[in-house]
Amino acid sequence: MTRAPNEKTSLLIGCAAGFSGDRTDAAQPIVQELVRQNKPAFLIFETLAERTLALAQLARRQDPDAGYEPLMVEFLQPVLADCLAHGIRIVSNFGGANPQGAARAIAALAGELGTRVPRIAVVHGDDLSGHEHCQLLETALGQDMPNQQRVSANAYIGARPIAEALRAGADIVVCGRVSDPSLVVGPAMAHFDWAWDDWDRLARATMTGHLLECGTQVSGGYFADPGYKDVPDMERLGYPIAEIDSTGNSTIFKPSLTGGCITAATVKEQLLYEIHDPACYLTPDVVADITQAEVIPVGPDRVRLEGVIGHPRPEQLKVNVCFESGWFAEGEISYAGPRAAERARLAARTISRRLAEIAPLRTDLIGVTSVWGNDSSDWLTDASTSNAARDVRLRMAWQHSDRAVAARLPREITALYCCGPAGGGGVRTQMRLRLGMVSCLVPQQQVKTGFRWASPHQD
Repeated sequence: MTRAPNEKTSLLIGCAAGFSGDRTDAAQPIVQELVRQNKPAFLIFETLAERTLALAQLARRQDPDAGYEPLMVEFLQPVLADCLAHGIRIVSNFGGANPQGAARAIAALAGELGTRVPRIAVVHGDDLSGHEHCQLLETALGQDMPNQQRVSANAYIGARPIAEALRAGADIVVCGRVSDPSLVVGPAMAHFDWAWDDWDRLARATMTGHLLECGTQVSGGYFADPGYKDVPDMERLGYPIAEIDSTGNSTIFKPSLTGGCITAATVKEQLLYEIHDPACYLTPDVVADITQAEVIPVGPDRVRLEGVIGHPRPEQLKVNVCFESGWFAEGEISYAGPRAAERARLAARTISRRLAEIAPLRTDLIGVTSVWGNDSSDWLTDASTSNAARDVRLRMAWQHSDRAVAARLPREITALYCCGPAGGGGVRTQMRLRLGMVSCLVPQQQVKTGFRWASPHQD
């Protein structure tokens, strides 16, 4: 049964990163704003994308102490002491493939900064890459189970272990693969003590998390289109903060004296981002319905979200399985001046003929056809493709299971320096192990989640 909501004061949650590699100076203005407002507050960092975990697993193969967010210390160093001093708790999926390693690094940073010892909780349960989960994955994937070496398998788990860790007194919660909105749902559940079947409030907190999860996408960054959708002071974008009330509804704003903008339009764009069915947004915690949602400007750079409806959570969790899928090789070379595109076409045809029948080649002319191109590279024979460009960059790429074979393409690109056509320069090549990915669904009850303290003495 749904119990009466806790009427505690509103909760502030700021998001200081929307992906791995985001700006590392974003947290300071958020923390300053949270301190100024003097309300219960959390700082979240969202740093995982679909393949980030697989890359983290590869990094951990090379170094057992690696595998967590590479910029984590840079994200935290400017604000960790202030957060601990002012009771601003931190929740993030920094952990990647090595949440325990991330927790150790945070504890070491706290020691270097001379702060009090933080209570760090590490969420577990998302990693299904162990042998004990093979049968579960084989059943879920069936014929789609890859034959290649598996690199990672991670379930998108929900907010419950985050909330449990916070209720137990954690200052910092380190997660691996949790659902992005759960980084907000967990703090909201811990603060307001809502029931886990209070579907409307869960859904409202989830959609607030969805608005925050990509950082400055909601405060003007990815929204900006000069002359059509102008955004002020892009060089100092403010990262978003949500104020959530006891009903689960929220107001989105940004720190004072920062750039960017939060308007009904920016919020609507982010609200609809990656939403396939507005009536049925699936997360591990709840199914959210935004068909009756209202986006209401309530002041300068302040927009309120109301009217989100919730339905019982799905019985299954999404799992991404990443596997080795061969070697990816690519190379680029620039041509400039009269007939630049014609010379780039000739270079592409030359390499295509030299590597014919080995593997499919992807060919792009950056500045002429790349975004609108395709893997078949049929534009090479399309006479309608513009030859008027005077500055183009030829890019060619392919994939092969044999590293030595894959390496032939970069060598051929480099050889264009003297083998022509005329006027090529600025060659750049690279090779890397490529990852494939398949997704499946597994029963929630078969994925056991929880948290552990980073140090045993914290129990």
